[in-house]
Amino acid sequence: MKHRGRHRRRRRGAALRAVLAGTALALTAAATLISTSQAGIAADPGALTPLTSPADTGRLRLQEHLVPDRSLDRLAAAMGSPVGVDAVLRGADHRLREADDCSADDRASLPVAPAATRAYCWDPADTAGDWRPASVTTSDDEDGVWGTHRVILAGWTHSATAGRPGEQGLARVAFVNADDPAHLAYRWVLPVVPVDGGRDYRGLASGVSGMAWHKDKLLVTTTSGGADALYVYDLDRIQRTTVAAPAIGRVPGGWSAGGYDYVLPAVASYRFAAGRCSASGPPCPGALALDGGTAPDSLVAAEWTAPDGDRRARLWRYAFDTDPARRGLLATDGAGRVDAVEAYRTRATGIRGVLSYREAGADRPSWYVGRLPGTQDGHGGLWRQDTERTREARCGADASDRCWARDAGSLSYWRGTGEVWSLSDRMLFALPLAGLDRSLD
Repeated sequence: MKHRGRHRRRRRGAALRAVLAGTALALTAAATLISTSQAGIAADPGALTPLTSPADTGRLRLQEHLVPDRSLDRLAAAMGSPVGVDAVLRGADHRLREADDCSADDRASLPVAPAATRAYCWDPADTAGDWRPASVTTSDDEDGVWGTHRVILAGWTHSATAGRPGEQGLARVAFVNADDPAHLAYRWVLPVVPVDGGRDYRGLASGVSGMAWHKDKLLVTTTSGGADALYVYDLDRIQRTTVAAPAIGRVPGGWSAGGYDYVLPAVASYRFAAGRCSASGPPCPGALALDGGTAPDSLVAAEWTAPDGDRRARLWRYAFDTDPARRGLLATDGAGRVDAVEAYRTRATGIRGVLSYREAGADRPSWYVGRLPGTQDGHGGLWRQDTERTREARCGADASDRCWARDAGSLSYWRGTGEVWSLSDRMLFALPLAGLDRSLD
């Protein structure tokens, strides 16, 4: 499948970027000041501390596990030929509403500063239950086009304790058609894991706190507390279900996914070589993002630590493989091991979003971290760190640093438009990276 068609898409991308370069939305949240009861100025996390000792970097090592081609082919033979992202988006059956049409409570979840320039709320039926969004990533072609569409993916996780047992702890992904900024629509796809040699599959029971889209692969975080760190999905291997039943997997008469029309089978996973994540061992991965400004492209990650704790989190980076036969997979050695190519300690806690970006002419990248407040209630903070200093967004008369989104999720940089995408517990939103930087100067 040919994904690029660069010259036509450059023209298309340039036209769309001109549309998006208008003035910022006059959003309710941008005018809201954090109250004195909410305002709690966190301790400055200071500069990043590089981690270079083998004892530190060795804990970040991953071991790659590929799902055998014969298992994936067996599943495809049983379910029918895989489809691509375009097929999913053609049937988008949910609509994202622009901010002016969203409730006051929805808008109140947006960042106070820096303000979003585009914002959307989900179908109310999706936010009314036990599902919550936590991660976002975007099509990573040079102008943001994948196949024939501009695409945003948002990872949601179901409560592990509420709802019917078959859904508890599951992950799902919203495939958003972002061709027209005024009319975003989406359709659900259920990520699954092949079992029994491709004769069946199970749902991904995981808190999808981080996602990154590179080439034809989608990498997502897996449940904290285990040796697994990431699952990998091939976006050209989406499968249609054939039976609408509550079960997930093979059922009498065909294949089901708890009522969803599409499943996305995993093609690989990465596990920490040192075992389960812990304070003294490998980190529990929280946020992920693609950094397309390194050579080669890289995957950046942040460790999840409690927002009201005092344990220092780790930030680190893995390189993507440059072998065309391994599109979208991490670079490994001959034994399938993946080593971090860069790692740091930060005193920031409760990190829910991470980005790494190097400005032209800069001698080091900046790391952006979005974090939850220590009380796990209300708006969080946004920091920019490097090995020399930290800058934070502040707002209100009391210069509170709780200016970022409420229950903020991951961060994703869309190179084609220069925007950073993120989400709150109620809204999907974007703002220019340049504007974000101005708020952190």
